[in-house]
Amino acid sequence: MLSAQMKGKAVIVTGANAGIGKAAALKLAELGAHVVMVTRDAARGQAAQQEIITTSGNTRVDLLLADLSSQQSIRQLAASIHQGYERIDVLLNNAGGVFGERRLTVDGLEQTFALNHLGYFLLTHLLMDMLKHSAPARIINVSSRAHTGGHINFDDLQSEKNYRAFAVYSQSKLANVLFTYELARRLVGTNVTANCLHPGFVNTRFGRDGDLSGILGHLLGIISPLIARTPERGADTAVYLASAPDLEHVTGKYYDTRKDTRSSAESYDQEMAKRLWAVSEQLVALGEKHEA
Repeated sequence: MLSAQMKGKAVIVTGANAGIGKAAALKLAELGAHVVMVTRDAARGQAAQQEIITTSGNTRVDLLLADLSSQQSIRQLAASIHQGYERIDVLLNNAGGVFGERRLTVDGLEQTFALNHLGYFLLTHLLMDMLKHSAPARIINVSSRAHTGGHINFDDLQSEKNYRAFAVYSQSKLANVLFTYELARRLVGTNVTANCLHPGFVNTRFGRDGDLSGILGHLLGIISPLIARTPERGADTAVYLASAPDLEHVTGKYYDTRKDTRSSAESYDQEMAKRLWAVSEQLVALGEKHEA
């Protein structure tokens, strides 16, 4: 049944055609939000959009297409949002991936780091003026408990010397937490909050649609249905961070199962966070002029 809890709120959800993103988009639509789904695949996106509209009874569910591993595509997405919408109350950065072999994006960057971290970083920056204009507003970054095994290797951020899929993934998820904490510090006084979360081990297609090949992908396919959370449970903390009234002024936190939880020791290194921020600015060429 359609609720009015989020009525009048505009929410952007990336990676919204499946898994956690789709489940979060559905729940936020059921809470009455104007949901803007961002997906890479048009057919899957349209199917998910129609399902969410039908299930929620909320017709204010839009679809925008973007490849969030491509900086040009992210810039085009941001331009479309600026042109099509007056406000953003919640930005839920969720789109991500893990890849069995090292791949490069169209920008020549390692794909896991580019999609999982730089995608969040660039889109958030390009929409920051709208978020501040819409304040109180919330930025929510989906990270993972895998960040606890991660380390930011500034000497090999692009994993050219050594590529191991889950080590690279863990580094990107640590980057999510460092980015969230540094962003929260920089947003003090703006009434825009930034928090991140661990969604749990969720039974989705993540890592199995050709991303992790061979026996590892096969094992994930067997194990996930047996022990993993449903996408709905995985999305619960993200929805909570997006909608709970008592979290309006809470910022700079890492949540697991709706609980404010301590993240890894390295994630609290402010000098590392500042360095990662500066490097990320360079990698996405912030401040330079680009054709939309």
